[in-house]
Amino acid sequence: MFNFSRSKKKKTEDNVTDAAEYLASEVNGSSTENKETTLSIPDEWKLTDEERYVYAFHNSESPKLRENQISIYGMELSKRKDSITVTGLIRSTVSKSIQFGKTAILLLNADKEPIARKEFDLSKLGTIPPNSARPWSFVFGRSELSMNIDELVDDWSLAFELKREHQLDLEESWEKSIAQETKESLEKLVKNAPSLKSGEVNFMGIEAKKKDSGELVVTLLIRNGSNKNIHLEQIPLGIKDASDQEVARGSFKMENFTVKANTSKPWSFVFPASMILVDEVDLTKWRAYPIQ
Repeated sequence: MFNFSRSKKKKTEDNVTDAAEYLASEVNGSSTENKETTLSIPDEWKLTDEERYVYAFHNSESPKLRENQISIYGMELSKRKDSITVTGLIRSTVSKSIQFGKTAILLLNADKEPIARKEFDLSKLGTIPPNSARPWSFVFGRSELSMNIDELVDDWSLAFELKREHQLDLEESWEKSIAQETKESLEKLVKNAPSLKSGEVNFMGIEAKKKDSGELVVTLLIRNGSNKNIHLEQIPLGIKDASDQEVARGSFKMENFTVKANTSKPWSFVFPASMILVDEVDLTKWRAYPIQ
């Protein structure tokens, strides 16, 4: 059923989630007690004895979980021309039987960054008994991967996608230089900003100042509403002031600039006097926008 081969396996790792975060309507309470999982294979799957042995072995090798946790224990990744198949054990220490529906699964690299995402219908798993593990294979097509199939390495893991709150993402230079009060203000701004549509990326103005030297310094919040990190090499920007006329435009080269999935990152852009298009700029109201 799972076409399990003896190809090279990744470094063992288990991505664990408190079941209350994922199955909030079904789970109550938790404890620090460690639990083992028992392999659960429905009879109608008709697996061979060898397949059952392989899954039982991996289940015995997987780390214990606390009560009321779920996890995906990655076992094997097989590459094909236009897809990859990743096999793992879905493990549950919930004290009652659980079922999954449509579920977004992430394939992560060694740095825990998503390199693939896909929604799977896990109702086909059936009902998972308490303290049990059940194998499943996840097929990701080439279009669902953020990197070339041939570049995939052995250090990977699987995880459930959790709907986290949109968060502030600070560049290291900002983390070291801004005051705690400023950081808290930025976090509040991110929290209270209008919700992003799925996959939406936009710029939100924070501050704009015209310096005596003639430069215009604009600080923006670059907001990433997608479930993937975005890497920006060049940002062409236009600025309109209170008169709604374009007062500045320019293109900014970015060095190793990444905005992580579901986060917002502040950045300041300096428009030299040569990029200012008018003599008088009214910054009582302004907006920034990407130039197409």
